[in-house]
Amino acid sequence: MKPWNRLRIEGAAFTEGQMDKHTIYHIAERVGVSPSTVSRALSGRGYCGEKTKSKIIAAAKEMNYAPDSAAKMLKMRQTNKIIFAVPDICNPFYFDMINGINQVLEEHGYLLILFYTKHSLKEELKAIQNLKEKVADGMIMVSFNFGEENIRAINALRAPVVLTNKYVSPEGRDRFDYVYVDTYTGIKLATEHLIKQGIEKIGYIGGNLGEQTGYQRFCGYRDALLDSNLPLVDGLVAESNYTESGGYLTANSMLERNDRPQGIVAANDLMAIGVMKACEEAGLRIPDDIAIVGMDNLDIASRVHPKLTSVSLMQEEIGRRAAQVLIDRLQGKPRSEGETKLLPRLVVRDSSIRLG
Repeated sequence: MKPWNRLRIEGAAFTEGQMDKHTIYHIAERVGVSPSTVSRALSGRGYCGEKTKSKIIAAAKEMNYAPDSAAKMLKMRQTNKIIFAVPDICNPFYFDMINGINQVLEEHGYLLILFYTKHSLKEELKAIQNLKEKVADGMIMVSFNFGEENIRAINALRAPVVLTNKYVSPEGRDRFDYVYVDTYTGIKLATEHLIKQGIEKIGYIGGNLGEQTGYQRFCGYRDALLDSNLPLVDGLVAESNYTESGGYLTANSMLERNDRPQGIVAANDLMAIGVMKACEEAGLRIPDDIAIVGMDNLDIASRVHPKLTSVSLMQEEIGRRAAQVLIDRLQGKPRSEGETKLLPRLVVRDSSIRLG
């Protein structure tokens, strides 16, 4: 029998099939005691004589009584629900995270609530407000741009929150945990992979440089070039929106340049696939004319032609680790560190290998 289909009231067990709409007032009338006495007997809180308690439990069982779960939730302030706030519900990256999160939550009887924030601070603040109002017991939050406003709101919460980006407030009194993959290193690995093959003119298509995630990934590209004494060319750096169409449109503009790149690093796989489409339409052979590397290592990376080299961010593992941290916090288990850092891994395929 599933745990949520079984209720226990001081020694008497009731299953889902036994439930009806009797209340403690009906039981009180049957036994001849006050509703408050029934409440004390069934909850185990406060004094109730053993003889009276036995009569109340027997009457409750006979009348198929089950406690009102909504009322219990309000009293106990526990919902057994967790919010997962994501900026994009169309990106397969988050499907893998959901799978990892659910693997842990199901073991502990928690239900996942998906909250679509639309890459919007306003919607992120709504998700935080929902947690404040006890719609759920905790939250795992993905954002491209954790900053003063959303972090301040998170720190004001009494419920546990796990972020999937690293963030440390200047005052150093944060009340959240974070589980993340070092995407700066991921983009650096991708760029270095092309440089090691003798490719010097490398383009970069990333996210908004004014946002935390976009800037961190760009810095990985920039530092890989600088470490190899290669110039950073403004025209070979472009901002996009992490979608396939965004990668396609941005690559079209980049490929029209007289000094078009010999290789392109995209900040996620969806944009990289859009880049591949633009290259195909431009009559460029991949990887002979232009090498391409993405990041996320989605399943589709191994199904496109040529197969896409990509940086694995272990999104399912991020989900598992984040959910476990959240459960530990909810159960009051001690944790010495608020940070869990995972390292990326470059998965080399056909789209980036120069044979000659």
